Amino acid sequence: MDVFEKCVVNMGPIGKYAKQAEGYYVFPKLEGEISNKMIFQGKERLVWSLNNYLGLANHPEVRKADAEGAAEWGMAYPMGARMMSGQTKYHEELEEKLAAFVKREAAYLLNYGYQGMVSIINAMVDRKDVIVYDSEAHACIIDGMRLHFGKRFVYPHNNMENLEKELKRATKIVEKTGGGILLITEGVYGMAGDLGKLDEIVELKKKYNFRLFIDDAHGFGTMGPTGAGTDEHFGVQDEVDIYFGTFAKSMAGIGGFVAANAKVVKYLQYNMRSQMFAKSLPMPMVIGALKRLEMLKNEPEHRENLWKVVNALQSGLKKNGINLGNTASPVTPVILSGGVPEATQITYDLRENYNIFCSIVVYPVIPKGMILLRLIPTAVHTMEDVEYTVKAFAEVKRKLENKEYAEEFKEINE
Repeated sequence: MDVFEKCVVNMGPIGKYAKQAEGYYVFPKLEGEISNKMIFQGKERLVWSLNNYLGLANHPEVRKADAEGAAEWGMAYPMGARMMSGQTKYHEELEEKLAAFVKREAAYLLNYGYQGMVSIINAMVDRKDVIVYDSEAHACIIDGMRLHFGKRFVYPHNNMENLEKELKRATKIVEKTGGGILLITEGVYGMAGDLGKLDEIVELKKKYNFRLFIDDAHGFGTMGPTGAGTDEHFGVQDEVDIYFGTFAKSMAGIGGFVAANAKVVKYLQYNMRSQMFAKSLPMPMVIGALKRLEMLKNEPEHRENLWKVVNALQSGLKKNGINLGNTASPVTPVILSGGVPEATQITYDLRENYNIFCSIVVYPVIPKGMILLRLIPTAVHTMEDVEYTVKAFAEVKRKLENKEYAEEFKEINE
């Protein structure tokens, strides 16, 4: 078979819906200023699908820092990878400030969070080592593990009893190979909003010898008394060996970082292929990230506003009998029963009749028979936005239970 043939005959589980879904359900175009309301297909919509947690994406000070960085340095500087010709004092300054904020000895900048996670895993383990990971690990973790030639064991999501079983299995293997164990979990799970059980995981360190690596993309900036992350929330920063955060969410930018003790970070600087062989993070993004980090640290009102919105939205939805799963973070999953027919009609109804835009997830990303509408509250949403949305979802729930959406889909497709 020609390698191009699959592009026509097998577009994949999501790609097979491209003709019907593209431009509306997938690859939609949101236009206008990044905020709580944006334009979709010519109409203003109330948007709950942007990871702009602290509302910094369109903040005047952030826009000013980004513009000044671009004007002074351009997008090309510095040219080359960090190791060769892409090092600057500003990159080092950002790393020092990030490390201090998350209470680690050192940090290293990453061009992209996804790419960085893949490369960290690749650098940290060899065939003698064993990876133990949560079943709901993000795609970047899965892709990183695909580069691993050693053993890897998965435990059911947040199941500590099963995790201990897998640690026992891993321990037996590394006793023979002379390797080590890397346990990978997430701080905040970005789809369901629940937290990795970091407090219980670190307790297992008393019985098993492993290193703990957490992906805290959704927790950095939102969780903990200072916003330093989910490990700060649990009070276990000293027990998390490698901390990973991105700029794509609370910092509303591009890039990310890994933080750990100085020896581990130095090792990663010399062994992370995605950074060794890729151009350095452009200066405007570094300057912009410095401003964002400064605001995250010194202006707690952004995080306070976020949590006011989160608490109002989640409590309002729960009062109307809407299932939010086990979320303990800003991520707000509205969990409904149904299949693709109901999901498409619900999404259409929300966008066209209620002017609400949110992300929709169906099988194969989640189990069959389940619909997940993911709402992402931000600091720039208002109480009026919350009140309107709660009422809209209460009506959607009623229509779904009355099988109105299934009937609509049937009529359209007859």
